[in-house]
Amino acid sequence: MYKGHSISVVIPCYNEEEGIQVTLADMPDMVDEVIVVDNNCTDRTAEVAASMGAKVVFEPKPGYGAACKAGFRAATGDIIVAMDGDATYPRNFIPVLLDVMIEEGIDFISCDRTGHKAEEANSFLRVLGNFILNLTMFGLFFIWLKDSQSGMWVFRRSILSQFDLISDHMSFSEELKIEAFTRKGLKARELPIYYKARVGESKLQLWRDGFANLVFLFRKRLRRWQKRLRKQ
Repeated sequence: MYKGHSISVVIPCYNEEEGIQVTLADMPDMVDEVIVVDNNCTDRTAEVAASMGAKVVFEPKPGYGAACKAGFRAATGDIIVAMDGDATYPRNFIPVLLDVMIEEGIDFISCDRTGHKAEEANSFLRVLGNFILNLTMFGLFFIWLKDSQSGMWVFRRSILSQFDLISDHMSFSEELKIEAFTRKGLKARELPIYYKARVGESKLQLWRDGFANLVFLFRKRLRRWQKRLRKQ
């Protein structure tokens, strides 16, 4: 509980046995529940998470987005903090982000990693890919974010019912931001965080996932145009 708000942390995982142990070890005390989503893990991720006090939810449908949505459905907190299970995102930033959210009446915070990235996460291809996706998002949705692909967000659980979330894959991250930053009446902000080297092996496939995320942005734009036409 933090300033009258219950806090849930949702962590989607696929084979993060090493990383989840580090991630959970320094979770702030004000967090009321930690939900680790086992997205068909073949290692001991679920066992390690449960032994450290997390609630483990199994999501058989493969995909980052599917795992996130399963975690959101299981969460009971007033505010949800989402992050990866590879120990890259700073758990000790959670109180700071909550302070900003509560004091400024923000509904959704997207965390920007670009000012402080681990060396291997700052490769030319990653930076270029992120920039192209940022630019495409701006061109299609008029949203300018420094880090449209960030996987750490803080938001009020009550706003989820307003979102039209269709992605079950890596593009879920950019889709969630599109929904939050374009919904009328919602106050969304991007705030900087630091970003550490991952613990364990990366599952990201730069070319495949980057191209899929780019294609999804156009699909999302087309879906909105179609919905608007049907209403006319």
